Amino acid sequence: MTQYAMVIDLHKCSGCGACALACKTGNNTANPANGQAHNWADFQAEVSGKFPKTKYAMRPVLCNHCANAPCVKACPVTPKAMYKTKDGITMHNDERCIGCRACQEACPYSKMEVKGNEYSVISYNEEGKPYRADFADKTELIPGCTTSGAELAAKAGAIPPHRTAYDHPDYQDVRRDNITEKCIFCDHRVKKGELPNCVVACPAKARTFGDISDKNSEVAQLVKKYKGTVLKPEKGTKPNVYYIRSFSVAK
Repeated sequence: MTQYAMVIDLHKCSGCGACALACKTGNNTANPANGQAHNWADFQAEVSGKFPKTKYAMRPVLCNHCANAPCVKACPVTPKAMYKTKDGITMHNDERCIGCRACQEACPYSKMEVKGNEYSVISYNEEGKPYRADFADKTELIPGCTTSGAELAAKAGAIPPHRTAYDHPDYQDVRRDNITEKCIFCDHRVKKGELPNCVVACPAKARTFGDISDKNSEVAQLVKKYKGTVLKPEKGTKPNVYYIRSFSVAK
C-alpha cells in the first residue's frame, strides 16, 4: 500500500523560510497579527556546543503523518475527524471536528520545545475569534492615505485577499473557528499529481516527497542511503517525515 512520506535534507536547508511562506499562502493559515498564528510548516532552531566547536541546526517541523498516529486514536467522534487515508496521510475532516482538542493533547509533537521555544504541529482555531481578524480591521495605518485590512479584503472579494481557493472533500480552504487544523501534505495538490507547496517552493531542493513503501522511490533511497532519522522515535508513532544529514557537517 502507498505510504506518502517526506524527506528533509538538513545539509541543504538553510532555514530561509520559503517552505513556511509557501505553506501559509497555499493553505491560507492565520497571520501572527490576530494572536493565533498557525504555521503548518515551522522550524526548530538550535545552536549546540561551545565556540569554536559549535553546530547550528535549523530543523523544519510539520505533521509527521505517523503510521501509528496517537491523534487518530484520541479522536472521540464516529466516524473519526482525524483519520488515516489509504495512502498514509493523517487527514482531518473539518465537518466532523468538535473542537475538543484531544488530538492536539495526544500528539507527542504538538508542543515540541527547543530551549523554551514552542512549535505546534496541530493548531486550534479559537472559538468566537475571526479566523483572519486583521482583514476585518477598518483601521487605516495612515488615515486618508493607506487602506485598511477590511477595505483590502472587500476589494479583493476574499478573506484573506490572497486566498488560495481549492476543493477537498474533507478540508475547507479557509477553516472555521472551534476546530483543529494541520498539515495534510497538500492532499488537494497530491490528488492532482502535484507536489506539496513546501516541496515546490524550496530553492535548495531540501524536501523530497513520495511513496516510501516503494523501495525504488527517491524518498526510500534517500532514507536508506543516509540512514534517515525521525523525531521522538521512542514514542512508537512511526513518523513519515525523515531527516537526513546535517547543516554543519555533510554525511
